[in-house]
Amino acid sequence: MLGQPDQVEPAALEQARAVLAEEGVRVCQSNARYPALVHPDPVTRAEGVRLAQAACRAAARLDAAYQLIRPGSLNPTGDWRPHRDNHTTETRDRLVESLRQVCRVADDEGVTIGLECHVISPLDSPRRVREVIEGVGSKSLKYNADAVNFVGSFSDAYDTPRVLEGIFSELGSHVVSAHVKDVCLGERLVVHIDECVPGEGIFDLVTFMRLYEQHNPDGYAIIEHLPDAKIPQAKAGVDAALERAGIAWRME
Repeated sequence: MLGQPDQVEPAALEQARAVLAEEGVRVCQSNARYPALVHPDPVTRAEGVRLAQAACRAAARLDAAYQLIRPGSLNPTGDWRPHRDNHTTETRDRLVESLRQVCRVADDEGVTIGLECHVISPLDSPRRVREVIEGVGSKSLKYNADAVNFVGSFSDAYDTPRVLEGIFSELGSHVVSAHVKDVCLGERLVVHIDECVPGEGIFDLVTFMRLYEQHNPDGYAIIEHLPDAKIPQAKAGVDAALERAGIAWRME
């Protein structure tokens, strides 16, 4: 996490890249904080664009595999909070214009952008994501395959192969990376769809891995949103899914 990307010295980023490279480690995903790229206030949105552009420049100095970019939300309490107007044509158009400006820097820096999407966000469906990518028209703009984020109902959760087929049929050619999670249904009143440790839930990780291997065989897969103590269990769940899928890890 870069935090405020315009406040990190380029020399510090280059040193971090060099230290990691000496140990055979590459930064997979770079991330940063910035105001919503869909904010209705032009001044605030312009600041979001400026800082997202700074994040792309920082990602280049880190030699990160990709820079994660989120659209933000019209909900003032946070980027991953719902708002009814997140899903309007006007919001989508603001996002496309913001991403065009961010991608101009990404193109110049040779940085790949992976879009982070979610059913509560302006990037609320695979088709919407494809429309935005095509509307921006940049070779740098790709999709971060966080497939769990498109599980928006019980019917989706009970049929994740259908969800996955929809994701990869729309976005397979745009996939740059993967976030690996699982889905559990809460037993509280009334609708609760929760993330959980890979292997503990009902998400079809085998189908996910097969489709990801088909479309992006050399891409990174990141386990996220877990405390360190649960990472070994999560890795074991991912390994088990890969074994059932007939896929072996490949290391750089």
